[in-house]
Amino acid sequence: MTEARPSEYYAEEKKMLAGENYFGNDPNLSQLRKEARHKVKALAEARDDPERFSESIRSLLGTVVDDQVIIESPVYFDYGKNTHVGKCFYMNAMCTILDCARVDIGDNVLFGPNVQIYTAEHPIDPATRLEGLESARPIKIGNNVWVGGNATILAGVTIGDGVTIAAGSVVTKDVPDNVVVAGVPARIVKHL
Repeated sequence: MTEARPSEYYAEEKKMLAGENYFGNDPNLSQLRKEARHKVKALAEARDDPERFSESIRSLLGTVVDDQVIIESPVYFDYGKNTHVGKCFYMNAMCTILDCARVDIGDNVLFGPNVQIYTAEHPIDPATRLEGLESARPIKIGNNVWVGGNATILAGVTIGDGVTIAAGSVVTKDVPDNVVVAGVPARIVKHL
């Protein structure tokens, strides 16, 4: 039986998920990140057993719509439980999802190797940053999206349906439906 904790134990997590400034070194958040690391390890160990692999994915992520989800190891999630994936999701190896805020990934989404999803943000002001404060904004990725290898999607971005993000791109702004974006920062290079 787990020990009941006072509501203030969860205060920083609530702030984090609400988009407010929070302390990332909070004991509850540290414990949740530790649990995510254990779940990622279990996922890697279950790779050759389809039933255990599916169970490990469901244990790690907040929502999994179907069993057509493949996550290649190694990967990193801050929390895992704040990431929600649709049907037929594929994540190649070496991807990182800093899911301090909610990450929604639609149906038929493919990630190349080393894709980086960063909901986390840190203050620009050095004095504030030294206090240990950080914040996070959600990321939403639509349906039928391809994210090329080494692409990075930053906090607060929404990616439309039918989008291709070229390898190595850094997406700093929302992307409309049915376009190809490329570059640093990513810009529309083609309408589909």
